[in-house]
Amino acid sequence: MRVDDIAVICDIEKEAFTTPWTEAAFHNELTNNQFAHYLIMELDGLIIGYGGMWLILDEAHITNIAIRAAYRGRKLGERLMIQLQSAAVFLGAERITLEVRTSNVIAQRLYAKMGFIPAGLRKGYYTDNGEDAIIMWAHLRRMSEEGTLENE
Repeated sequence: MRVDDIAVICDIEKEAFTTPWTEAAFHNELTNNQFAHYLIMELDGLIIGYGGMWLILDEAHITNIAIRAAYRGRKLGERLMIQLQSAAVFLGAERITLEVRTSNVIAQRLYAKMGFIPAGLRKGYYTDNGEDAIIMWAHLRRMSEEGTLENE
């Protein structure tokens, strides 16, 4: 992701989240946060998704991941997660974590499929409605012979 991508990323944020990040937040992530790593997903030259993480020592923390509404249901979120996990491994991460809304069963299923296991709860984590977040973790191992990421 580049600074030039921020306006499009914010459009995707507004489609995906009730409390979207601001342009200033993304600008700060890309220019000031030494731990931040963000990817975009393009199709025919259009940005249709993005994902971000912080890498601190040997742990990656997914900050956000979203696909444009018109492109959901095509396993693109899974592909983006694979790329984020691959990047985390490349950058030296051994474990990866994220938070997900307790009501977001679709995302929870995807994360479970990707090797994430619930490890705790953050009470009242989401500021828009006070919803709890499930904390999920996965151990990152290596790339398989087929070029996909294997979790423990």
